[in-house]
Amino acid sequence: MRDLAHGDVLTAAAGVVAGMYVVLTGRLTISVNRGTGLRPVMEWVGGDITGMLPYSRLKAPPADVLAQEPSSVVLLGREHLDAMTRECPGLTAVCVHVMVDRARAFTSSDLLDEKMASLGRLAAGMAHELNNPASAVARNASSLEAALTDLQRATRAFCSLGLPEPQCEAVEALRTTAAAAAAAGTLSPIDRADRQDAVADWLADHDMANVDADRLVDAGWTLDYLQQLDTLVGPAAVGIALAYLATEHHVLRLATDVERAASRIHDLVSAVKRFTYMDQAMVTAPTAIAPGLADTVTMLGSKARQKDVTLRLEVAPDLPKVEALGGELNQVWTNLIDNAIDAVPRGGHVVVSASSAGERVVVHVADNGPGIPAAIRARVFDPFFTTKDVGSGTGLGLDIARRLVLRHRGTIDFTTGDTGTTFHVSLPTAAPPSAS
Repeated sequence: MRDLAHGDVLTAAAGVVAGMYVVLTGRLTISVNRGTGLRPVMEWVGGDITGMLPYSRLKAPPADVLAQEPSSVVLLGREHLDAMTRECPGLTAVCVHVMVDRARAFTSSDLLDEKMASLGRLAAGMAHELNNPASAVARNASSLEAALTDLQRATRAFCSLGLPEPQCEAVEALRTTAAAAAAAGTLSPIDRADRQDAVADWLADHDMANVDADRLVDAGWTLDYLQQLDTLVGPAAVGIALAYLATEHHVLRLATDVERAASRIHDLVSAVKRFTYMDQAMVTAPTAIAPGLADTVTMLGSKARQKDVTLRLEVAPDLPKVEALGGELNQVWTNLIDNAIDAVPRGGHVVVSASSAGERVVVHVADNGPGIPAAIRARVFDPFFTTKDVGSGTGLGLDIARRLVLRHRGTIDFTTGDTGTTFHVSLPTAAPPSAS
């Protein structure tokens, strides 16, 4: 029997497990660090067994096993385990179940750690993605209040002209024609500058310094349209009419920008909800691959843009569904695409594609990076193996991806060379619904 004080180490991470321990009293724990600080993974109290178990290949624990309070344990040396399996089959069966539960706990812990690491990376990207449209909404909404005041003033001045209905309809038709011309094509920076100078000169020649030439150019007004309006309403009214039309266009543009930015925020939030499969039961179901891939590309788009990486998605039409947990597949796509973005140089490209092959759906994640060195190709799926800098990766991404793909009865492998690396994931298609 061995007595442990609080903080004593039962088995060190660098040591060899002496055998099977039976915890008589107290509490023991093991905590691991996946790059985000120590986190408890397992706990043993009086009546539990730990350490080397029958048929286990354990040599050293992944971290120190510590006593969290005064504890007592009994050791059954590893040299006695073979005899125990022969003479105590019932106890051996219990130990095997404990070993399976322990393996499941560590696997779940690894998956949670990788999910949290992925969540952190995605959260940083989404914060950047949401910041731009949110800032646009705040900025344009603030400008809209002042613009509406200007529009009220310009509208009153225009209405005070008392133009007959046919003239008002003609002004509206001219405005619509100019707007349609602006929407039909985009001016080059040089052409826009030339038009703005021409419109500004026309306004100056007609003593209309209060009219914004830039807004008129945005609204599609050219010298020809300006002259038509001058002829239509007369020199005395054309300045008031142009001030009204320019202000009206400015208000509409601000409202349109707010709507677009708000729609972008809505689309990003919807992508997050679909990506995480919020409010959906954790059971397999026929799942479409394309939406998950699209949402993952959206989630990682900010990271790709920051590195000037082209991220492209190519999905074959009418792709069959697979029987899957959508959230787990999205974890696979996240790990593979995130690694691909990291692998390519600045200005590189990553192509994500999906197609059907017989009764399987195949997803490829291809990059044009330098390829995986031959010396480490056999280790890329090993847990905790990483080529990234300390703190940049847990070394669990590809291991978790492999586990999740296997859980879905799929396969994952890769091809690599000097021109890049492509990971291939093959998943069986879902069974067609029964005729009944």
